[in-house]
Amino acid sequence: MDKLFDFELTGQLLGLPFVLTALVVAAVLGLLAGVLGPLIVSRNMAFSVHGTAELALTGGAAALLLGWDIGNGALAGAIVAALVLGLLSRRSSDYDSVIGVVLAFGLGLGVLMLWLYKGRSSNKFGLLTGQIVGQDFASVALLSGCAIVVIGLLAALYRPLLFASVDPEVAKARGVPVTALAVVFAVMVGAATALGVRTVGSLLVLSLMVTPAAAACRITASPLKATLLAVLFAEVSAVGGIILSLAPGTPVSAFVTAISFLIYLICWVVSRVRRTRVSPA
Repeated sequence: MDKLFDFELTGQLLGLPFVLTALVVAAVLGLLAGVLGPLIVSRNMAFSVHGTAELALTGGAAALLLGWDIGNGALAGAIVAALVLGLLSRRSSDYDSVIGVVLAFGLGLGVLMLWLYKGRSSNKFGLLTGQIVGQDFASVALLSGCAIVVIGLLAALYRPLLFASVDPEVAKARGVPVTALAVVFAVMVGAATALGVRTVGSLLVLSLMVTPAAAACRITASPLKATLLAVLFAEVSAVGGIILSLAPGTPVSAFVTAISFLIYLICWVVSRVRRTRVSPA
């Protein structure tokens, strides 16, 4: 317990270059998760994020096996997954089943590739649970470039995306390209999810992409306020998770998930208290 809250050691580690790099990566990742999260929640895409993360694991495992950059491999795997999910699930009734099929296949393939990889076991473990020592200048450059592209696309397509998320049938009737927007948004989510794999890990990236936004949507119905709160919650979870993981040397994902879940519980309690106050006696 003393090691868990060793503030002196944490302060020393915060001065190391690789830790500062990891904090920058976490901050950018928190921004991406925050701006995409409310739309993910409103479009009921939480399971899709999980499926995309597993395919990002497969891409990262393939890159690890072939000696390529893990971040690029995870990004390629996630984008392929997003395109496959978007093309195969044309009807909403098919969506969950298609995700389940693709997820199972991709996860099995990823496990096989990790088994075939004979390098350091820490590299395999890092794909599952995340690691801050894997962050370098290339990671920051890749993440920053993708973040600029994703946020730029989101700013350009936000109004039709929001319309299609709230009422897809009416949006389609008014000429909004709902299917094309769904595929584009899936690719954006896939890119953000893949970039989170190296920091949070493929198993728990869902906690950063979905939980902060779900917490924000608990306490506000305004899309703008939900986005701002989701960014704040995601930043606290990502950056706070890295800082708390330094002294004990535990995987980042353990603290990221704990912080994001605590925030969700607080927001859930707040929403319940509000409902109790406004409900008739």
